[in-house]
Amino acid sequence: MTLITRFAPSPTGPLHLGHAYSALRAYDLAQSAGGVFLLRIEDIDLSRARPAWEAQIYEDLSWLGVSWPEPVMRQSDRRAAYSDTLDHLWARGLLYPCACRRADIAAAASAPQEGVSLGPDGIVYPGTCRPFTPITGPRPQHIPLRLDMRRACDHAGLQVADDLITFTEKGAGPQGETGRITLTRNMLVHEVGDVILSRRDMATSYHLSVVVDDADQGITDVVRGEDLFEATGIHVILQRLLDLHTPVYRHHPLVRDATGKRLAKRDDARAIHLFRTEGASPAEIRKMVGLAP
Repeated sequence: MTLITRFAPSPTGPLHLGHAYSALRAYDLAQSAGGVFLLRIEDIDLSRARPAWEAQIYEDLSWLGVSWPEPVMRQSDRRAAYSDTLDHLWARGLLYPCACRRADIAAAASAPQEGVSLGPDGIVYPGTCRPFTPITGPRPQHIPLRLDMRRACDHAGLQVADDLITFTEKGAGPQGETGRITLTRNMLVHEVGDVILSRRDMATSYHLSVVVDDADQGITDVVRGEDLFEATGIHVILQRLLDLHTPVYRHHPLVRDATGKRLAKRDDARAIHLFRTEGASPAEIRKMVGLAP
């Protein structure tokens, strides 16, 4: 099987050293294995995505010595694929509409009988809008849809608390998690919860689109930051529900500043294009992020 990696930035700001590190790791892995490196533009947040930032992504990566086959997949062109997947999950009774605001969720989760639990997307949803039985009829539009994790586990063959699914980690999570990673029904229900799969303004979500896109592009190895390690459980359960291949995951440490704070797109002082304009070389960028030959 040909190894296929990808780098999937959002065009909502300049690429920084953390992006360079992740893109170069994915590119180097594909090159060393005689595989394929793909570029994907994750522009589902149309309120923040900008053509100028997308153009700069191409410029920065090309300058770093990274190349990829054309055409580049853009999520804004794939709404039909996401809609079809949502229809499939809705027809199986695995989704439900949710009208809760962030403040509603925080208030419900912090009630004395509940207690606040944090998951990959923040506070684990307390189930306020979760129906007792699956909702039938047409899938509602322009309202957030959540995955009913209890029913999802049932459909995925996880019937009791200790039933599990697994994925292979060839990098490491934040606590050094590596190798065969197990996820039990109990963990998915109580530590991940009913995550959003379709947002009001996007008609999809990161979790849904990344799973559909990785499958459609035949990604075999996902190289990404360790901040997404906890979200992998969401992606693996969706892969099981949709009968999709689960890639090998290779989570890596985040690039941080001198104070230990992770880099963000607002950290323009570490933006790749500024290093370029100041005369840095691609080799120097590799050295800065610890990937020097």
